[in-house]
Amino acid sequence: MASSREYLEFISEQLSELDEITFRPMMGEFIIYYRGKIVGGIYDDRLLVKPIKAAISYMPTATYESPYEGAKEMLLVDEVDNREFLTGLFNAMYEELPAPKPKNKK
Repeated sequence: MASSREYLEFISEQLSELDEITFRPMMGEFIIYYRGKIVGGIYDDRLLVKPIKAAISYMPTATYESPYEGAKEMLLVDEVDNREFLTGLFNAMYEELPAPKPKNKK
């Protein structure tokens, strides 16, 4: 099941206090970038983030869920209604996220 445009708009509004949040459509779902780094995505109308140490510390009771069959598990963000929580989570994660890979020149 693909994610709805309405859920994407809701999450986008919840993250609107952060600079440089972008979304990229990917096979009916959406990858979320924060200042150029991949934080997670929207899968089946669920917000999932990478299970890095900062995210695990910020959400110690979060459940692990697979974004799609065969994928590595990610952390489910339950508190999507709490804008302050989401802003804090993304800011806590940013430094630990890997830098984007350089694109190959053709």
